[in-house]
Amino acid sequence: MMTGIRHTCAAPTETRRLSPGNEVGPHFHDDHQLIYGSTGVLEVFVPEGTWFTPSVRAVWVPAGTVHHWQVHGATTVRMIGIPTAMMPSPEHVPSLVAVDALLRELIITCSEQGSAETPAARRLLRVLVDRVEPSHQVPTVVPTLMDQRLRDAQRMLEADMTASPRLAELGRAVGASERTLSRLFGDELGMSYTAWRTQLRLHRATLLLAEGRTVTQAAAACGFSSPSAFVSAFRAAFGRTPGSLYRA
Repeated sequence: MMTGIRHTCAAPTETRRLSPGNEVGPHFHDDHQLIYGSTGVLEVFVPEGTWFTPSVRAVWVPAGTVHHWQVHGATTVRMIGIPTAMMPSPEHVPSLVAVDALLRELIITCSEQGSAETPAARRLLRVLVDRVEPSHQVPTVVPTLMDQRLRDAQRMLEADMTASPRLAELGRAVGASERTLSRLFGDELGMSYTAWRTQLRLHRATLLLAEGRTVTQAAAACGFSSPSAFVSAFRAAFGRTPGSLYRA
């Protein structure tokens, strides 16, 4: 086990009201856990990458997964510990869970009551478990890159999100041909350069929205061609417009 990683057998069920930038260090549980940020943006970091989502999604963290998380914007984080016996998980990596009105209320109620120690609390938790379904939208995650050339490409784009280099130009900058770089995106990430760049831009833009930037400001800072292009990308990812989640 790596130094500095905490192990807590039971995943806590609780509510935390946090300030922007608050975070929890690396740890893992023997239980599954559902983590939900009611406002702002929640980032969950795992070895495979960074999952990010506003309040229309929660992050499912399977038992045994080393993770840490951070919030952007003042938010209330609600965590639900779920014993593996109650819900065997076929997935061994985190995933996003769609949060509709009913699941939201179940998460709030269960997180406020704490560990399910009474028959009534356990029944309510079982109802919540029955409502947990993966999101049908494209997963919003910034993958951890293994190839040095891809890592160099990510640093280039993140240094200036308004730039839109073509793949050939990016390849020359990191020491790879256009064909090689295209193959690396497909082999390592299973997505095209354009799709990956959109993930980077969405990630940065959601953090800016949580900090109080407007849709127009976030779109311009992250290289979207127009505010409407950003709104379309955001809605495709989260099923809602940014304006409906981050109104002044």
